[in-house]
Amino acid sequence: MRIAGIIPARWGSTRFPGKSLAMLGGKPVIRWVYERVSLAKMLDLVVVATDDPRISEAVQKFGGKFAMTRGDHPSGTDRIAEAAAGMDADIVINIQGDEPFIDPEVIDRLAGVMAGEQGWDLGTAAVPIDSEKELHDPSVVKVVWGQDHRAVFFSRSVIPFDRDHEYSDKGSVYWRHIGIYAYTKSFLGKMVATPQCLAEKVEKLEQLRALHLGARIKVIEAGSIGVGIDTPADLTRAELIAREKGWL
Repeated sequence: MRIAGIIPARWGSTRFPGKSLAMLGGKPVIRWVYERVSLAKMLDLVVVATDDPRISEAVQKFGGKFAMTRGDHPSGTDRIAEAAAGMDADIVINIQGDEPFIDPEVIDRLAGVMAGEQGWDLGTAAVPIDSEKELHDPSVVKVVWGQDHRAVFFSRSVIPFDRDHEYSDKGSVYWRHIGIYAYTKSFLGKMVATPQCLAEKVEKLEQLRALHLGARIKVIEAGSIGVGIDTPADLTRAELIAREKGWL
């Protein structure tokens, strides 16, 4: 069973155009992501999927692999689906291109679940929420799961709702979804070929389309949310973290 790690990276970003090539400690962000992803032991292939020659040239320069994709994709999922279409891969892991410190162990755990357990269409990850600010922040997506850690629902709202205010330990009740996805290649194709469902349109969450299609989604527990580069301020924070860890 072959497993591909695909990193979608587009130039256009409302808050930080060209962030993939923003320099972090002397290396572009996309190189940090690529090198971290390449540390995962279960990946047979790592590819950057991009629509911009500036990004593909940067990837080629540091010796990475890339796939050119159309520029009109509405989401990273559509972009990786195009890149994966011609690949010899059974499982495709979508890894965000703005996560320079992505944990390779999380990638391997997801790959292990998809390759070693029967019946999952999709795998993803979550970390505990332990602050009121995060809990009520609509940009923080929450997830609830049932038996075998199978996802029940994702929402920008607070789920589950603590009706009687009995649970003071938030970290044991509330979980923040992390945007990493491991798909079977067949389900990825099915998902991008299906129009948005009502719940997805309302919440603006693609994973609700997967649930609408009846997907069995495995949620693993991760230790850290990581650092996403959405603004120049995030880049400054990431450099401080890299220095603290001794990576610079």
